[in-house]
Amino acid sequence: MRASATMLGQGGEVMRKTYSAPYFEHFRDEWHLSPALDAGEFVFFSGITGCRADGSVAENPEAQFRDAFRFLGETLEAAKLGFEDVVEMTTYHVGLRQHLDAFVKVKDEFVKPPYPAWSAIGITELITEGTLAEIRVICRRRGGA
Repeated sequence: MRASATMLGQGGEVMRKTYSAPYFEHFRDEWHLSPALDAGEFVFFSGITGCRADGSVAENPEAQFRDAFRFLGETLEAAKLGFEDVVEMTTYHVGLRQHLDAFVKVKDEFVKPPYPAWSAIGITELITEGTLAEIRVICRRRGGA
């Protein structure tokens, strides 16, 4: 688990932390992003695809979606959160209607009731060639920050 803190505001009164799954720490430097940005009560997660740490992507849609949810789970864990803390999920899909049943099947292995708010959006392509879905979530820390 890796966390880094950034002081913001005058006098250092606001502190934001970033988190990254252990095997995906290199994404932070390569893509110049925060995999997870802790803003106190809410933690915002960058979009996560089924791209593996070595850059490979499963050809089978169901396997790829499972890789994405595992990657998301590891990033949630790095921030000391779980799928039960997700309050909003937005997913972006190449071939939305073609792969939706497989995506929902895999999603339901990880995301349990009460379900978060969810929007699924069809798109033409994602940043990593061959990826079919990107998952972006917002979590709320139980009991606040």
